[in-house]
Amino acid sequence: MNPPAVQAPVRGREAELERIGALVRGPGGGMVVVCGAGGLGKTTLAAEAAAQARAQGQVVVWIRWRDDPERLGQDLAQAAHILGLPEARLEEARTGRVSLVDAVWEHLATVTGWLIVVDNVDTPTRVGPGSGPPAAYRGWLRPHGGGVLLVTSRDTTGQTWGTDADLIHLQPLADDAGAAVLLDAAPHAGTAAEALAARLGGLPLGLNAAGTYLSVPTSRHRTFAAYQHALETEFADLLGAEHPAAATDPAVARSVVRHTWDLSLDQLHSDGYTLARPVLQLLALLEPAPVPRTLITPELVADATGLPTTAATVDAALAGLHQYGLLHTPETNQAEPGSTVVGRLQLHPLVREVTAHTLNRPEPTATWLAAIDEHLARAVDAVAGMPGRTGWPTARLLATHLPAHLDRNTPHNFTTARDTLDSLADVLDAAGATSEELLLLRHVTDAESRVLGSEHPDTLASRNNLANALNNLGQHQQAADLHQQVLADTEHIYAPDHPDTLSSRNNLANALNGLGQYQQAADLFRRALADHERVHGPDHPHTLTSRSELANALNGLGQYQQAADLHLQTLADHERIHGPDHPDTLNSRNNHASSLNGLGQYQQAADLHLRNLADRERVLGPDHPDTLNSRNNHAHARAGLARAGRRWWWWQRGRRSGGT
Repeated sequence: MNPPAVQAPVRGREAELERIGALVRGPGGGMVVVCGAGGLGKTTLAAEAAAQARAQGQVVVWIRWRDDPERLGQDLAQAAHILGLPEARLEEARTGRVSLVDAVWEHLATVTGWLIVVDNVDTPTRVGPGSGPPAAYRGWLRPHGGGVLLVTSRDTTGQTWGTDADLIHLQPLADDAGAAVLLDAAPHAGTAAEALAARLGGLPLGLNAAGTYLSVPTSRHRTFAAYQHALETEFADLLGAEHPAAATDPAVARSVVRHTWDLSLDQLHSDGYTLARPVLQLLALLEPAPVPRTLITPELVADATGLPTTAATVDAALAGLHQYGLLHTPETNQAEPGSTVVGRLQLHPLVREVTAHTLNRPEPTATWLAAIDEHLARAVDAVAGMPGRTGWPTARLLATHLPAHLDRNTPHNFTTARDTLDSLADVLDAAGATSEELLLLRHVTDAESRVLGSEHPDTLASRNNLANALNNLGQHQQAADLHQQVLADTEHIYAPDHPDTLSSRNNLANALNGLGQYQQAADLFRRALADHERVHGPDHPHTLTSRSELANALNGLGQYQQAADLHLQTLADHERIHGPDHPDTLNSRNNHASSLNGLGQYQQAADLHLRNLADRERVLGPDHPDTLNSRNNHAHARAGLARAGRRWWWWQRGRRSGGT
């Protein structure tokens, strides 16, 4: 009943050890549950806490849960006997005159200075005695002792353990702590420990496996960097290898990365969560990034697995995976008024990789991936059809999973898959999610260049969109270079008045404006505006855009009155054509206010920016880049107004001084 020895320093768990230590040192006793997925080091943490408690003079008893309530009762009775429970009282319990569990806990409530650890209680509903849940505190696990009961478990739910238990939900180690674990095991394996720790997701079991491997002089890979590189091609051998004894010995299974999560999945299956394993496998085939909860539908699970599903059974599977720490639900920020809260699902990197590499599926992987691709396309269609900004949070989450969708569908279904990425990129552009948009546009452009050629009209359009996204991110030189190439190719293929040529010329001017080359930009804008008016007419969206951007260039040249006149004209046209709340109208109003600010009309500029800020917050949301820009512009106008007020005060003061 002695705790296992801790073989190496316990890194990155100082806060958790202090929480346990404070409870052990305190006067009241209690119950603490260290919980989390397999491989996070729950037993190691408990063993270190036990060693520290023993060093402080506490009586420490270690009990291993063996899925046997009767054996647990015997072990706890022995622990109570060690702590002074009289033999006569135990004899009364053996002969049925008193309840053994009550006799044990009545005695433990009167004794202080002890720590009892019950390790690996992964089937808490079987603890007993009887069928009541642990949270009822009528069974073998209770928070009412004079000392501390420490339980380790993969079950992370507060409902299981009750409100009087102090839950310590372990998380993966931070990169620096993970690096320390690696260096403890393999101090001469190079300087890339932190990078390898990050690659392993801070999972102590994976870190220990890597460190042990690197510490062996005969290992093929001898440095952290070499091991990390080898993971890309030898993952199944390095971390996914099977152990012959794992199937029959749970202690072995717990210690092997390949098998440790099988214990939880087997338990979930036996508890009736029959879809937990296939849903985990399905999530493992997606990218290592958060997945929108709305993607994991009963239809997707049924199409992929061929198993009967309902909304209730999918919900139960996800809840079970979350309960055992195999699935995380990263928190989202407070929802904006008028926006939708989107649930997110994410696997630990190693859980995902081991699942994808080693677990057998009842259907060929191609069937599962085809189902994923079909439902990704449906999800994008749904998001694109949502009104206002409703679909924007989901669009951001879907973006990471779309490049692989295009790769899997090239070349046999290239056009349809490409259009799916373009559709989502349009949504992301409206949402101001430029980084996610850029990810998709780069992938589409590279794929079209390979499949269609760099001068195909579709490729030229994508290269143009990519350059615009770079410009929106402030990468003006890259944008200008790419726009210059696209304009040259477009002029080579199309006529000078072709709409794509005109747009390309206008976009190059916009990038030059971003670089501060206002005169060159203004010259190009004037040419583009004249061409747009001649080809499209004065009210065409491209004409309005060109006029607005010419005004911006004039503003940069200090020609504020001309800029203000053009912006005012463009604003009136946008309000007449699109209405007051259209994003283009809001942009035009913002530009007109900025030109007024350049003219020194600070009050009018501030008032207009304030109106526009309120409209953008209502239409686009408070965190949209355009809204943030409006907030900044309003502050700039207010600052100009304050400076003008101070100058007026000093001028008036000077007049009074001069007249005396």
